[in-house]
Amino acid sequence: MLDRPGVIVVNVSKVLGERKARKWLGIAVVAIVALQIYFVQEMIAALILFTGVFLVCAAIALVLYLVDRAGRWGLGVAEQQAKRALVAAEEISKKQLRRPRSEPAQ
Repeated sequence: MLDRPGVIVVNVSKVLGERKARKWLGIAVVAIVALQIYFVQEMIAALILFTGVFLVCAAIALVLYLVDRAGRWGLGVAEQQAKRALVAAEEISKKQLRRPRSEPAQ
């Protein structure tokens, strides 16, 4: 085991080693918990941001849909009015423009 390169052998007394090991183990556990809490906070923040972006996009899509529906309704009303105007114009064109028994203009 000592012949392998890259292996570092450390001789530490058991009492001092256990205290340091517990201390570093505690620090490592606290660091891991802190990183997990930080990761969860980051994920919640990302969720809130993406939810906001989704709501903005959904609101834009809803507005575009409502504008389209209103435009179609307006075209339907305009079509009905145009048909009525056409019928009225045909009726007016069939009527005589002068009274019967009136004298011709000279």
